[in-house]
Amino acid sequence: MQRPFDPSEGEKKRFATGKGPRGGRAASSGAEGRTVASPPGRPSAAPRVQRQKRSKQPVTRPTDALPTTPHSVPASGKSNAAARSVLRRLVQGEDPPTQAMSIVERLAGSPYANPTIQVAGPDASARKALDLALDLAEAMFRFGAGALEVETSIIAVTAAFGLDDIEVDITNQSVVINYSSKDQTPTTVLRVVRSWTNNYAGLTNIHRLVSDIVDGGVSRTEAAQRLDDILRRPKPFSRWMVTAAFGTFSAAIVGLIGGSPMGSLIGFASCILIDLVSRKLGEWRVPEFFSVATSAAIVTLIAMLVWWLQVPIAPAFVVVGGILLLLPTGRLVSATQDAINGFPVTAAGRYLSAILVFAALVSGIAVALVAGSAVGVPELEVLESDGTQYPWPVAAIFVFVAVAMICVAEQTAMSLVIPTAMVAVAGYLLLLGATAAGAGYRLAPVLAAVLIGGLARVVALRMHATQLVVAVPAVLFLYPGLTVFRSMYDLTIEAGVVSTGVVGLFNASTVVLAIAAGVVLGDNLARPFTRKLSSDERQRNRRR
Repeated sequence: MQRPFDPSEGEKKRFATGKGPRGGRAASSGAEGRTVASPPGRPSAAPRVQRQKRSKQPVTRPTDALPTTPHSVPASGKSNAAARSVLRRLVQGEDPPTQAMSIVERLAGSPYANPTIQVAGPDASARKALDLALDLAEAMFRFGAGALEVETSIIAVTAAFGLDDIEVDITNQSVVINYSSKDQTPTTVLRVVRSWTNNYAGLTNIHRLVSDIVDGGVSRTEAAQRLDDILRRPKPFSRWMVTAAFGTFSAAIVGLIGGSPMGSLIGFASCILIDLVSRKLGEWRVPEFFSVATSAAIVTLIAMLVWWLQVPIAPAFVVVGGILLLLPTGRLVSATQDAINGFPVTAAGRYLSAILVFAALVSGIAVALVAGSAVGVPELEVLESDGTQYPWPVAAIFVFVAVAMICVAEQTAMSLVIPTAMVAVAGYLLLLGATAAGAGYRLAPVLAAVLIGGLARVVALRMHATQLVVAVPAVLFLYPGLTVFRSMYDLTIEAGVVSTGVVGLFNASTVVLAIAAGVVLGDNLARPFTRKLSSDERQRNRRR
């Protein structure tokens, strides 16, 4: 049986005589690897020469009739490949999703974005640059800055001095910086912050120093000298002014929430007393928990004793004017900001500290209520606040005065006192509008806090300060101090309404945290609208 591609009988005879299909001799090796022996009498080299000559001629194979795949791609295939490439770019990013982020990219969205790098490259003494960054971070922590602000300041300063191979780790009270340049021994420095103080003016000056370093106009030696001057500079306001500011703040808050002029006067005197007591306890190194509890107990006892003497006041309003000063407002805002910005350890530590202060405040009120009831003080009239008894322009003046006094107590720079008070007035006007629209006592303060947080960022950039310096004093009047006192009174004195006190205390805590979150939300919402403002400010700094 003959297969379709088998040679015919004539072809077999020609192959046997040594001739190929076209009259030539057969090659020694066919397409299928068969070897044909040379005729006898011929040298073995001759067929090799003939094979070399015949290799240039095309050889017809039986498989030539089958279809083959072309080596070149048609135009349609190229267009399909281009379309697939465009689609891949639309679906998948250019960079790998797990690519490590550069440390300098953390400056995006901050006032220190795109720092000016020194042309000379890394500082010959990298350790001195690291020590300067640590000194800046310690001072900022002591003055109440948030973890994100401290981290961006460290990155901006080290990058400006040419140290870009660094890692920063920040906890509640410590800062670690690791510098590991190529082919060099890594350097790790640590600083622990053991003390805190109210000095928003110092925090503002440090912010301006970091901005000048980022702009490229300050050397490391000059920066160290300026930082030393900031730390040695006295605070803007003396102690007696701070004490008077505490009393004035209490008087304004009592009038704002509906108290009488007599209540404002008693609040003024009681807050001056608790400020003097707190200062003395601080000199004795008494822990903050007991200092806050003592202050809360004193202001509550004063209100109860005045009520016992039948002075026509609302004792709850007097207490509120005093305990608002004791609330850890700055720590709550900073802790919420740290939690949202990805610093869980720092946020947890600050939240714990704020909760302890809040617990001390509640404990002091409870002890005072029990002590007053034991000596025979009649039951207090814990009233709901219907708002101030004055028209809204007068109430706005109360807010302005109260926030200005808090700025004095927090040692804010003189140039920032009036702008901060104006931001608070804007928040108060929104609070009135939201309340009139039926937003409720939970949502209305949060909306006002969002507005205050956004305006605080704009004002801070204009005044070369940080957002926290403006936002913390401006938001203080929103906290529900009256709800805290009324809830503690129900828990301590009114045994039949314990559940009401627990619910009220929980609601007050929720509102406090929501207000702090609203400040951070306002700051983030204002960032896209303030990028050009931050860039313009930096350009003006460079021209100077």
